[in-house]
Amino acid sequence: MIKNADRIYYGGDYNPDQWDEATIDEDMRLFKKAGVNLVTLPVFSWAKLEPEEGVYDFAWLDRLMDKFLENDIKVCLATPTTAQPAWLSRKYPEVLPVDKQGRKRTHGMRVFFCVNSEKYRERAAAIAEKMAKRYRDYPNLVLWHVANEYGTYCYCPTCEAKFRVWLKKRYGTIENLNERWHTCFWGRTVYDFEEIMLPTELNDDYRFNPAVNLDYMRFMTDSTIECFENEAAVLRKYTPDVTIQTNISGHIEKLDQFKMTASPYMDIVAWDNYPAPGADPAFVAYKHDLMRGLKGGESFMMQEQSPNQQNWQPYSKLKRPGEVRMISYQAMAHGSDTCLYFQLRQSIAGEEMYHGALISHAGHEHTRTFRECAQIGQELQRIGDAFIGGQTPAQSAIIFDWDNWWILEFASKRCLPNDDINYLKKVSKFYKALFDRNIPVDMISVDGEFDRYKVIYAPFLYMMKPGLGEKLTAFVEAGGTLVTTTLAGLVDENNRAVFGEYPGALRELLGIWVEESDALKKEERNSIVMRQALLGETVYSCMYQCDIIHPRGAQVLADYGQDFYAGTPCFTVNEYGKGKAYYIGTEPDAPFLGAFTEKLCEELDIRAPYPAEKGVELTRRINGKNEIVFALNHGREEASVDLGTDVFTDLITDRQLTGSVSIAPNDVMVLKKR
Repeated sequence: MIKNADRIYYGGDYNPDQWDEATIDEDMRLFKKAGVNLVTLPVFSWAKLEPEEGVYDFAWLDRLMDKFLENDIKVCLATPTTAQPAWLSRKYPEVLPVDKQGRKRTHGMRVFFCVNSEKYRERAAAIAEKMAKRYRDYPNLVLWHVANEYGTYCYCPTCEAKFRVWLKKRYGTIENLNERWHTCFWGRTVYDFEEIMLPTELNDDYRFNPAVNLDYMRFMTDSTIECFENEAAVLRKYTPDVTIQTNISGHIEKLDQFKMTASPYMDIVAWDNYPAPGADPAFVAYKHDLMRGLKGGESFMMQEQSPNQQNWQPYSKLKRPGEVRMISYQAMAHGSDTCLYFQLRQSIAGEEMYHGALISHAGHEHTRTFRECAQIGQELQRIGDAFIGGQTPAQSAIIFDWDNWWILEFASKRCLPNDDINYLKKVSKFYKALFDRNIPVDMISVDGEFDRYKVIYAPFLYMMKPGLGEKLTAFVEAGGTLVTTTLAGLVDENNRAVFGEYPGALRELLGIWVEESDALKKEERNSIVMRQALLGETVYSCMYQCDIIHPRGAQVLADYGQDFYAGTPCFTVNEYGKGKAYYIGTEPDAPFLGAFTEKLCEELDIRAPYPAEKGVELTRRINGKNEIVFALNHGREEASVDLGTDVFTDLITDRQLTGSVSIAPNDVMVLKKR
């Protein structure tokens, strides 16, 4: 959590380089009116702070810092290193990245630097040190924000040289690398680390080799961590009591976020929430819970969201009345201790000039967006620190793994029977079945603690890392329930196929072996025919892939309905030790997942916080002081929650509530248990 936080930080990115003194003074008035208590700056101001190498100008920032102090506004101070000044790119062109097509990029774009460039790191650390020394005693400094939305991949000579060093450290010898990459196939054997090239589009052999691509993504994650630490270590030295983070882009695939956010690197997870217009609330909640899971269930920061339209999406839809309030409280319901926007005043020009902002181009408070945001600000003032640091107790978990995500999408293009896989979305279907029933769920890594859960879902667990099979077996043997699916346990951490029967290390635990798998086209379906009406229906639809399964001790729960394998098993359960392991040999439809989840939760006595009508999302956050229940009605009609005999205070309205409580459509309650 944020060190020494005494309130929910409300505000966001402020880019005052664009404004004159009169406009900034007016902003202070409007910020107070909206309840803004924190600003993030100067994210993109490196060129203004260091107009030439080693020459700094902090006078303008000093004046702003004084103004924030006068107005009791806290500061999240950003190192401005996401957008290097033109002189740096011109004088030291090696800082500019090379793309996968082998093209040297030119200056001008943000996050357009090579994370491995020594010159970039040198100058980034220098300005970070200047800022840390200058503002270390500033009383309103509560957060450091390093750079912005890391994720640019580079394929320059520096990266190639460092990749070779990284590989030598990882594999030790060239012989071991050849074995792990299985280079004997297609004559890829190398005899020296200097012979290893990058997986660019200039190198089709490596470009299409999943093992090489996987290691390059691991290398880029480690390189980005080093780049972050290059600045964070400086900030830590001068301001050890100030929380340090960087914001994770909504496009989270590029970097392994479990590694990026691990201690001792980041003190707290921060991410940018930009749901598409009309996005399913379950998918938005899923990403929030993934962020909450990165540090084992600790609270996180919502660093950015738009208070209105997002102008870089294909259609810049306005947020509907009440929508920004709903997505703001949903983030806090799932673990955020902040509610921050990009941005606080709409830009004069540039790519995001029509991106939504608290203060629009009109420049006053008489807009729908300002009124709605001011309402949120006033409500958060009343709520105070009630749920700060609060965690969400869960008995269900879903394993999510970046290595697995990367290799599945690489392998699906060249190795797997089916190239239509989106790991993030496929896993979300299992999450949605829990979300729709208000069952709390943790998103966990393969290195997470398993024994705290009653059930663990491991969908599409293609990669079996060392020790994972044994860890899952021990979990089930001790009484846990495992649910896994087609593609489970097929390869090791280098995408080398299991030698022997599938699903490899999980074969005995699941009590089956998989002979082969049939790929279904997007428009094709098969059916899951239940042997008994265990799930309320007898026939469900399935898609994507169908495994040909042979039971070896497992009980068959359902068979396929079509094709030459009609009547053969597709859904099994195996009792193992004190627990059970389920295998779904295909991708089932939503009704199957919903019915199965409901039956499983009933059997394991896993419950929602309270009964609620359809469309109502319920979550709990518990800290050392309070138990808070969030209730959000995503529906278009009034809906109710049954609080039973428990008594609550709605922190927004100060009403005392118990029994059956109604929630208006598109409305929120933040309930403190008495």
